[in-house]
Amino acid sequence: MIVVQPVLELATADGFALWPVAERAPFTFMPLHGAMSEAEVGTAAMTIAAYNHVRVDDEAPPTRPLDPVEYFVKALLDGRDVQAPGGLQVADPLGGVVLRPGCCNGLEEWRDWFDVLDGPGHAGFGHDPSPLAERHGDTVLLTVDTQRDDSPVLAVDIDVLRRGIEGAERDLAGFLRAAAAWAAARLAGHAVPVVAALARGIGMPPPQG
Repeated sequence: MIVVQPVLELATADGFALWPVAERAPFTFMPLHGAMSEAEVGTAAMTIAAYNHVRVDDEAPPTRPLDPVEYFVKALLDGRDVQAPGGLQVADPLGGVVLRPGCCNGLEEWRDWFDVLDGPGHAGFGHDPSPLAERHGDTVLLTVDTQRDDSPVLAVDIDVLRRGIEGAERDLAGFLRAAAAWAAARLAGHAVPVVAALARGIGMPPPQG
């Protein structure tokens, strides 16, 4: 049995007070799904906004004053590419082996897993650690960290992995529905562009309706 989950690597929330966030340790991974609490959704939105905020060119002053929330989420409001640190996590609960995304991998790249299933047959997912997935016939070998000689390796049936990835896609869609409800309550007039940006950041279409 394996469990495949979309996970987001969290930013630090020290001093953050623009909206409620969950008490989670920074630089750990939080699963995304449709049953998240309001504070957990707020934590995910804070992390993605903060990660992309540092990529905005602040040299040119804004044409009008921005309130604190608008300033914080401005990187999500202008249609630019959005990145969300994390990816898909694959766990074997019985064996205790977990493959997590490495540094510089993003949830916006989660569909790279289909390269393993239906394409060239292999894909890497960041570094430090450096996870790797390789297809061998009907089996996919998942190496937790290729930089370690003693790295754990999971052997997963390709159909089992496909079902797990499809479930992760449903979790991402559920997260976006939860994020839409959260944004409508917390971000007023910015809700639609912010949710559209979150959707781009996790490689999904925005929720309908």
